[in-house]
Amino acid sequence: MSKFLIIGLGNPGYEYAHTRHNIGFDVVTEFALKHGGLFAPGRLADVAEVKWKGKVFICIKPTTYMNLSGKAFKYWMDKEKVLLENTLTIVDELALPLSKIRLRPSGSDAGHNGLRDIQLTLGTDKYPKLRFGIGNNFTKGMQVEFVLGKWFTEEIPVVKNKILSSVEAIENFAAIGIERTMNLVNNKEFA
Repeated sequence: MSKFLIIGLGNPGYEYAHTRHNIGFDVVTEFALKHGGLFAPGRLADVAEVKWKGKVFICIKPTTYMNLSGKAFKYWMDKEKVLLENTLTIVDELALPLSKIRLRPSGSDAGHNGLRDIQLTLGTDKYPKLRFGIGNNFTKGMQVEFVLGKWFTEEIPVVKNKILSSVEAIENFAAIGIERTMNLVNNKEFA
């Protein structure tokens, strides 16, 4: 039975819930709920295990705060004996417009503190990432407030649609592989 580790990046705590920076948490939560999984506190993360089409998915939301995401990633990958190529990290991406998601088998941290910590912990950037575009609709000097802020009312329908597409991308990643899934999601425009 194939095993996958799905890592949603975000920060623990009510004040961060459903912010742009926590979209990884929202996507992995939606995936787990769709497949009957419930999160429970675990070591370094809230964890849900789901089974789908003969595959096991260990879904985690690190409780280490974004800047220390690598510790939870590595712990659960080792504990569950998941191959690095069977991990998928879901993360917010300022450099992508809200209309996009992008799946890649590897790539730099692009200045994202959570990805930077994972890369430092693993010693490689060669692990799959699903980048959820949040856009850069903020004025100079307001990046932190934007990233840690809630979605604008007019963005919510697009965000909900992209969350559902991201859940499908996770399923396809496991069912048909990363290359075919990239072809399905990387050129899609969300409006």
